[in-house]
Amino acid sequence: MLMDRAYEGDETREFAKKQGFIVVVPPKKNRKHSWEYDKELYKSRNEIERFFLRIKRFRKVFTRYDKLDIIYTGVIIMALIYDALLM
Repeated sequence: MLMDRAYEGDETREFAKKQGFIVVVPPKKNRKHSWEYDKELYKSRNEIERFFLRIKRFRKVFTRYDKLDIIYTGVIIMALIYDALLM
């Protein structure tokens, strides 16, 4: 589970661990007791965020006006195809 530093609280981290996620959130700089985390995995969070930003360029994806899930899925697939062709 990739989390931002805003969610690095003890309760949130423990909840994520109980759910079976591997938490790779860095501690805040002002924390008294810090912990180790996978820095490379945390850096990949940026790639995921950029991917969703590219997909959300399509208004129908981020507003979800479609009533049927099958139509919405088709819109997402079309956005993915368009994004892949531009890359």
